[in-house]
Amino acid sequence: MALFRLAHLSDPHIGPLPRPKWRELLGKRATGYINWQRGRHRAHDMAALAALVSDLRAQKPDHVALTGDICNIGLPAEFPFAAQWMRTLGDPAEVSLAPGNHDAYLRTSVRHMVREWRPWMCGDGAEESFPYLRRREGVAIISLCSGVPTLPFIAAGKLGALQLQRLEDMLDATREDMRVVLLHHPPVDGGGAIRNLQDNRDFAMVLARQGAELVLHGHAHSISRKTMAGPDGPIPVLGIGSASSIGRNPRRRAAYYLIDIDAATRRLHISARQLGFDGQFHLIANLQPG
Repeated sequence: MALFRLAHLSDPHIGPLPRPKWRELLGKRATGYINWQRGRHRAHDMAALAALVSDLRAQKPDHVALTGDICNIGLPAEFPFAAQWMRTLGDPAEVSLAPGNHDAYLRTSVRHMVREWRPWMCGDGAEESFPYLRRREGVAIISLCSGVPTLPFIAAGKLGALQLQRLEDMLDATREDMRVVLLHHPPVDGGGAIRNLQDNRDFAMVLARQGAELVLHGHAHSISRKTMAGPDGPIPVLGIGSASSIGRNPRRRAAYYLIDIDAATRRLHISARQLGFDGQFHLIANLQPG
């Protein structure tokens, strides 16, 4: 069996932000819009994002994992624009999305998200609830939705009991596959009460019982490598930075992972490619979990 190549990117925060109508800036969106206009937009560069997509496609991944925050403040006009961008990553059947808190910004945002992004958020059996499952060449990709509408200045996420039960069932049913779990919020050390995954302990208990071969997330806008306890040993938990970030901090510049999965030997080879100060993407890390 040939290696299965999975690319992972997150948090593109696509701009420019569409001009909102005044009635769309009520409540939480008002603070988000002010934050964007005051400088957040300068942290996310669409030329850098385009360069990342070009470099990613040159690596010829079999599948792309996108762990959320495509949008900024969940405006209705952001969703069709984001859908156009997601099509540049490949066929929707080979791009799996786990939405983030900026996508599910408000309850009204969720309705637009479901309508516009359905092709990227359904399983092989066309199920449209989270989590959904896509099985590819001995790899089981399970995508969760941790993005939920919250109060202003709160960026926490939550999975809920129903998703967690479905996740447990899916992990159990696919244990012969290499199981990759996608979610937006970090399940380990998420950054405090206003930014973390609120039911991270429940998530950890599911993985401790059922196991998984890899967990991928975004949200923190930083490259990270941690582990969670599994029934057969530590489970790698990888976070990736924003796909459009041009910050000076090397850990926070635009980057993505390439994960080569050998289902026959049940091994992973993980590398990261990141935007250099020369405007090109370079290999910055090779990781090989046991």
